[in-house]
Amino acid sequence: MSNAVNKIIHGDCIEVMKNINEGTVDFILTDPPYITHYRDRSGRSVINDDNDAWLAPAYGEMHRVLKPDACCVSFYGWGKTDMFMAAWKAAGFRVSGHIVFRKKYASSSRFLQYRHEQAYLLTKGRPPLPAAPPPDVIDWTYTGNRLHPTQKPVGILQPLIEAFTQRGDTVLDPFCGSGSTLVAALDLGRSYIGIELDGGHHGTAVQRLHRQNQVAA
Repeated sequence: MSNAVNKIIHGDCIEVMKNINEGTVDFILTDPPYITHYRDRSGRSVINDDNDAWLAPAYGEMHRVLKPDACCVSFYGWGKTDMFMAAWKAAGFRVSGHIVFRKKYASSSRFLQYRHEQAYLLTKGRPPLPAAPPPDVIDWTYTGNRLHPTQKPVGILQPLIEAFTQRGDTVLDPFCGSGSTLVAALDLGRSYIGIELDGGHHGTAVQRLHRQNQVAA
């Protein structure tokens, strides 16, 4: 699916990725549902955050479309680590690093104050080491979640894209939400493929990337 490059596709990422040729994506950076039945203070939720039926097939397709000897960075819900880890390993990924995104505030509090997000670096084959490895602790910038209930800041994604890709490479985000990964890729001169199931968020991402393309032009 070469015509998917620099587009945001509205649909089920599993079905969409089946139409992407094997071994054609340079890097995957994604923030999937955490499977936590999340609901923010205003009542917004995340589609498919109430089930894990998508988990194994989605990562299976991610591994298939990723080029040999390439990397994937995936956020995950720490309370479901065992489920995510099982899906990653079943897909064929090797766990090669862990990243903590440090917050200056607590997003919520129970036994502990929750002051971080987290992601794993997953590898397919034996990727070359980056010339300038990013740190495994990155400071978070609050977005206000204006565009998405779990909106990720572009600034924390750029160091990862910069480290694991070259200019002109294609970055895939199968759960692209409001498009933060795609904006980060575009800003760094990378191509992108975004997939989003929620129609509202798909529309937001399309508008956001349209504006970003106008700025870059």
